[in-house]
Order: sequence, then structure tokens, then C-alpha cells
Amino acid sequence: MEGDGKLEAQIEALLNVEKQMRQAGDVAATRKAATDILQLCFEARAWKTLNEQIVLLSKRRGQLKQAVQAMVQQAMQYIDQTPDLDTKIELIKTLNSVSAGKIYVEIERARLIKKLAKIKEEQKLIGEAADLMQEVAVETFGAMAKTEKIAFILEQVRLCLDHKDYVRAQILSRKINPRVFEADPSKEKKKAKEGENVVEEPAADIPSLLELKQIYYQLMIRYYSHSNDYLEICRCYKAIYEIPSVKEDPAQWIPVLRKICWYLVLSPHDSMQSSLHNSTLEDKNLSEIPHFRLLLKQLITMEVIQWTALWNTFKDEFENEKNMPGGTLGDKAAEDLKLRVIEHNILVVSKYYSRITLKRLAVLLCLDIQEAEKHLSEMVVSKALVAKIDRPMGIVCFQPPKDSNDILNSWASNLEKLLDLVEKSCHQIHKETMVHKAALKA
Repeated sequence: MEGDGKLEAQIEALLNVEKQMRQAGDVAATRKAATDILQLCFEARAWKTLNEQIVLLSKRRGQLKQAVQAMVQQAMQYIDQTPDLDTKIELIKTLNSVSAGKIYVEIERARLIKKLAKIKEEQKLIGEAADLMQEVAVETFGAMAKTEKIAFILEQVRLCLDHKDYVRAQILSRKINPRVFEADPSKEKKKAKEGENVVEEPAADIPSLLELKQIYYQLMIRYYSHSNDYLEICRCYKAIYEIPSVKEDPAQWIPVLRKICWYLVLSPHDSMQSSLHNSTLEDKNLSEIPHFRLLLKQLITMEVIQWTALWNTFKDEFENEKNMPGGTLGDKAAEDLKLRVIEHNILVVSKYYSRITLKRLAVLLCLDIQEAEKHLSEMVVSKALVAKIDRPMGIVCFQPPKDSNDILNSWASNLEKLLDLVEKSCHQIHKETMVHKAALKA
């Protein structure tokens, strides 16, 4: 009791000093008096008194911004030294309420909410942690370091993904422009001009820009895996593959390159997929995993692929992916691989045939007629192919329909060729006649 009385007397004396200095407008002395009060409470381990004094000092009439900022920053150092979790949460909530709505302590508030969200996550309250993090829009904080902003948004995205809130995860991920990872930190401006906000140094636990790039693309892989968007997953792995630290270590780039190859093969055929396919085949590192070079070669060569032969060759590699970094390729991956092989075979047939019977097409695809017709129809609907099916006759025509201008142009071209041929024939007949007459006269 005596100790409590002594503490209260010391606080009262410092509060009087703080009042005098505040009214005199002495920033440094006011700040020192306020932080000294907090230090006294901390040394006495009077956590309840500490919370009360923080609220009291922040609400005093005409309180200086610098004093509030110094108090919040000082009290944040005490968070990790609290005796138990309840005291820690209470102190964080007190500081959070004090810093709410004050632009000069917005960075401190963001860091406080991140700490509170981490506690909620450890308590398995993922939904509450995600909601807490979404309260803060760090992209509007001018004084926060770029890496800290990115790390905060990535944490928001991760919690949304853990909470299975994929719509909000996508919205938050769009706040980060992937080009920001290509910036050279050494070339960034160091000194702020007059009138500009001074950018604070990031917290000690914030990763570097290249590490954040890897985290960003790993989170995006998680997001795209939900919708089985194989091409986007492949592009994410390609971006990770280009990171210098990954490219220099074979233990890191081999699993990533394997994933690139698998997701390329699983992606539906289009111009983007074709471009990525060709650029990956030109990669010299692919010679380290020859099985995958063969796989990519097979799917770019205009030849019909036998599904059973392909599956028997690559089944072990496919199933081995679950033991590699990045995990399994997904539940539907094996079915989608078969579908991609069928689509490849239909494209090959369309290159070699202008017309073919459905029965023959089904034989080439190793499917029954109904299945062959179904896959062909799906490709026509997705505009991957131009084809018409004459169902009564059972004939597929792969020739694209011509418009009236094309037909007229072809007729005009044919007539021109015909007249040219007639003219040449007349010339040859006239030449032969002249030669024959000359021979008779001789």
C-alpha cells in the first residue's frame, strides 16, 4: 500500500509538471514528463495504472501531438514484457483506442493491430484476425516504408485465404502492383524534399523486397489453386523462378521448374500458353530434368499422343509432386491432363484433315463417338477451333466458313488464272504453227 501511495504521489507531481510544460508550449519537456509517468508505472509493474495514465494523458486539454506520439511509441516497447496474455491484450487495446483517428500515430496503430491479429490467430480466431487487419488501409499511409506496406497487405491476404474468403483476398491482392517488386531499392530516393513526409524505417521483422515477392506469388498460387486457374499458377511459379536467390540454388529451382512444366501442360491451349511453352522449352536448365523436356516436346509436336502411353511414362513423376515443395497438383489435375491431351489430339487432327468422319475421329482419340463429339463441341464453343458437324452423315468439317467477299475474291482469282492459262495456251499453239510453217517452206 505504501508503494502504491508513493507511486501515486510521484505520478501526481509529474502530472503537474506536464500541465505546466504543456500550457507553456514546451514540446520536449511535455514529452519527457509524459514518458516519465509511463516509465514509473512500468517499473512498478502497475499495468492497470499504466493503461489509465495513457488514456488520461492523451485526453488532456490541448495535448501536444509529439507527446501522444512519444507515449504510444514508449508504451509499445512494454507490450512484449507484460506478465500474461490478458494484460498484453488490454495494453494493446488501450493504445489502439488512443491512436484511433490520429494521423500522426497511424503507423503505430497499424503495428498494434498486426500484433493483436497475431494473438487472435494463435487463439484459432482466424475470422476475427482477418476482420481486424482489414480495418487498416495502409496503402494510404505516406510515412510508412514501402516494404512494410506490402508486408501488411500480404498479411491481410494470407488471413483472408486462411478464412476461405477468396473474394476479399483477390480485392486486397490487387492493391499490390507486381511491378513494385522489380524496383531497385538502391536507386530509390533517400532524402525527402521539404514539405514531403519523412518515410519511417520499416520494423525489424519486415522481410526484404525479394522475399516479399516470393511470399506474394506463393499467396497468389494459393488463390488461383482454389479456382484451378493453371495458367495463372504457372505464371506465378515463373515469377518465383526468376528471383535471383531461387535461380542460383538448384535445390530451389528444380522443384519450381517441375511445377512450371506441369501447370503449362495442364493449361488450356491459347496464345499466352503457347508463348510460355516455347520460352520454357528454350530454358537451358530444362536439360537437368530431361523427362519434363520430353513432356513439353510431345505436347508441342503436331502428332497424336496415346494417353495410356503418356500416363504410364509420367505417372510416377506426377504422383511424386506431392513430396516436392509446393505440394500436390490438385485433385482434378489427372483428369485435366487427360482432357488437355484430347484437346491436343483434336487440334492435330484439324491440322491434317479438312473433313473426317466422327467414327474415324473417335478411333484417333481413343474415345467413343459421344465422348469425341462432346470434346469437339466444347473446343468449338471456347473458340479454340473452327469446326462443323454434320450429324446425319457423321462428318466433321474443319474448314472455316468463308464470307461473301472471300468467295468473290477466290472466283476472281480463279478466273484470272484461267484467262492466263488460255493466253499461254494460245501463245504456245501460235508458236508451234509458225515453226511448222517454216519447216514446210524449207
